[in-house]
Amino acid sequence: MVKNLVLSKKSTTFVPMSTPIYIIEEHKLRRNLQLIASVATEADVEIILAFKAFALWKTFPIFREYIHSTTASSLSEARLAVEKFGAPAHTYSPAYTDDEIDAIAGCSSHLTFNSLSQYQRFHDRVRGKASIGLRVNPEYSEVGTLLYNPCAPGTRFGITADKLPGQLPADIEGFHCHCHCESGADVLERTLGHIEAKFGRWFTQLKWLNLGGGHLMTRRDYDVALLVSLLQGLHARYPWLKIILEPGSAFAWQTGPLVSHVVDVVEDKGIRTAILDVSFTCHMPDCLEMPYQPDVRDARSVDDPLPNVNTPHLYRLGGNSCLSGDFMGAWQFDHELQVGEEVIFEDMIHYTTVKTNMFNGIGHPSIAMLHEDGTLQMLREYTYEDYRDRMD
Repeated sequence: MVKNLVLSKKSTTFVPMSTPIYIIEEHKLRRNLQLIASVATEADVEIILAFKAFALWKTFPIFREYIHSTTASSLSEARLAVEKFGAPAHTYSPAYTDDEIDAIAGCSSHLTFNSLSQYQRFHDRVRGKASIGLRVNPEYSEVGTLLYNPCAPGTRFGITADKLPGQLPADIEGFHCHCHCESGADVLERTLGHIEAKFGRWFTQLKWLNLGGGHLMTRRDYDVALLVSLLQGLHARYPWLKIILEPGSAFAWQTGPLVSHVVDVVEDKGIRTAILDVSFTCHMPDCLEMPYQPDVRDARSVDDPLPNVNTPHLYRLGGNSCLSGDFMGAWQFDHELQVGEEVIFEDMIHYTTVKTNMFNGIGHPSIAMLHEDGTLQMLREYTYEDYRDRMD
């Protein structure tokens, strides 16, 4: 049930929250949206929201003030685009299935095939419903973490230039190319050279070029001017191509924390662990998968794999699941942690709420929006029934 609360906020903590909660801060979200919209206008491109990073549909009325479309990777996401965002999706999936392709096409304005075999199998059922594209692989990416590198050797994503016919089938109208992960504009500059060298010969046969996600234009040190210049240059070279970008993280970057609480403090072999009412494996999976270490408010990250009890106020932070590796560390606080006090993980909105799970039956943190007037609106609270009905 959605309800409004007045948020009593101390200098660095949230009250009266006593259970874990993701808090989206509206003024920070609008700040990102305003920047993204200004880039789209100045560079004459379309920038759309990728649901894989952020799909909280109760915030979509705000998004609709700034952008006009979204990108989906499944039938559920494509339906969300139509039913909750109010516009058909730009859809890409590594593999469509026979029983879903018609429904997906019906919810899509653009549909990209990952392989020529998928195109050959399904294009007749998509033609006339959505603009058809192919995902291409320029065989170049600067993404350092292999788990997130879409162009790594042996990748299952996209078609290399040597596999494309000289003359594309008439119903192929676009190329989709995704090479980035939270990357800067300088990376795009180098990547464009490879994309144009590999695939430029086909551009005269296309109507659009989707440069995918990973363009972290809302990061503080991102060179927005360079991004705009690169996109304007691309337009100048290929004025007939509509250019599309579909970042995920950029929209929700630095828009709010995950607020947790200390439940217990345990010690073994001189290592102290503060056990929290959240879980890394359930609620912050990128922290274990990537691994990514978030900032913790009013704490200092210490490069020490074995936090020593002799270092003042040094703790591992442990999740509340039974997975042995559900912990991260170490952080040094300016005081001894007490049961019940808050531990606040910064920048925990993108790639969290879309990836949480209920391993161990651990409930999800609530989700709320902190509006510009200081009102905290509860968007979703989870119950036992949410866990139970997953098995129904």
